Amino acid sequence: MASNTKPDHAAGGAGRGAAIAPAIALTIAGSDSSGGAGIQADLKTFSALGVYGASVITAITAQNTRAVTHIHDVPLDVVAGQIAAVLDDLDVGAVKIGMLSSPEIVACVAAALADYAGPVVLDPVIVAKSGAKLLRGEAIAALKEQLLPRATVITPNLPEAASLLGEAPVRDPAEAERQGRALLALGPAAVLMKGGHGEGAQCTDLLLAAGEPPRAFTSQRIETRNTHGTGCTLSSAIAAGLARGLPLAAAVAEAHSWLHAAIAAADTLHVGSGHGPVHHFHALWREEAR
Repeated sequence: MASNTKPDHAAGGAGRGAAIAPAIALTIAGSDSSGGAGIQADLKTFSALGVYGASVITAITAQNTRAVTHIHDVPLDVVAGQIAAVLDDLDVGAVKIGMLSSPEIVACVAAALADYAGPVVLDPVIVAKSGAKLLRGEAIAALKEQLLPRATVITPNLPEAASLLGEAPVRDPAEAERQGRALLALGPAAVLMKGGHGEGAQCTDLLLAAGEPPRAFTSQRIETRNTHGTGCTLSSAIAAGLARGLPLAAAVAEAHSWLHAAIAAADTLHVGSGHGPVHHFHALWREEAR
């Protein structure tokens, strides 16, 4: 893997043409043709948080804010080739894994990352916001066996956690912690139980790691239908923080706060007629440009 050497700005100057070596994050996920989730949401998140984004496309979907109508898996050799090409040349500081629809693609990604030593954020994407199933049933077992033990942190929402465990979804925070610890026993270094599907005025993401007390990240729940891509966005925001060298808890705290602001600004965007996207560039776009 190539290693980028950060330049001495004090000696070389920060003027026009000065070189920089940005933090780099890699997303391995499916493409969302409407731009609100998947690879597109990940790259927007990386950019918004000051991280250079590279991507490996595992599937091409035809979807919009209302539905997913087609899913085409990318051939395995092309998935493996993309990963090899990126890791051979770029100094990747963190990897985010999203949509992997088949056990074969799960195995392919696991093998391609075997020699990668950096942090891995695994978002177990199972069902799209529209309700379309994105992870085949037989792929869940492969995900649990081959990628969960490799993950620095997994980021399931409450229905995804239930699917991984073969249980019913929970609503109670105590039950969420129990399921999170059950997932922790499957091998990841940490589990972030996302609270977006919970109930009540507060939304709490719960971070669990072996031998450590739980850490809660809480914000006011926002009433909006424009939440397309929230799971992809949160996991890629965590990966961006890790790529910049933040400890996991600090990366989660930053990601939670940033996503809350992106959801709060989502209604200022008018994209599609279904579940619109969150506003990834809420801190960058001028009000008059919207």
